Amino acid sequence: MRYIALLFGLLFLLFAYWQFNDPDPVWWVTIYLVAAYCSYRAFMGRFNLELLAVLAVLYAAGTLNAWLQITAWEGFFTEGSGLAMKSMNQELARESAGLGICLAAVLFYLLIGWTSHRKTVA
Repeated sequence: MRYIALLFGLLFLLFAYWQFNDPDPVWWVTIYLVAAYCSYRAFMGRFNLELLAVLAVLYAAGTLNAWLQITAWEGFFTEGSGLAMKSMNQELARESAGLGICLAAVLFYLLIGWTSHRKTVA
């Protein structure tokens, strides 16, 4: 579990770094740094279950919101130019995928934290 948290943490730091050239970097860097912080806490074996639950709801709402705004599926990458954004649909697809990855990590930490908390209480 610790190595999964470490992998997610490094991935979220990389995601945050890539957001510096985004039109709204403060928003997205913060989203990924919060996920990296939760990954660090999970790596250390410390889980704030209330924070993880709130983040799970926020990440789920953000993922669903971005996904529902897509008007036509155009994929994540542009043919020929790779990562260059061709349309808003591609940007929304990438945003929903990033938020979905954050959601998966937070749900994983919530599950691990909850099961470890139950063991200590019982």
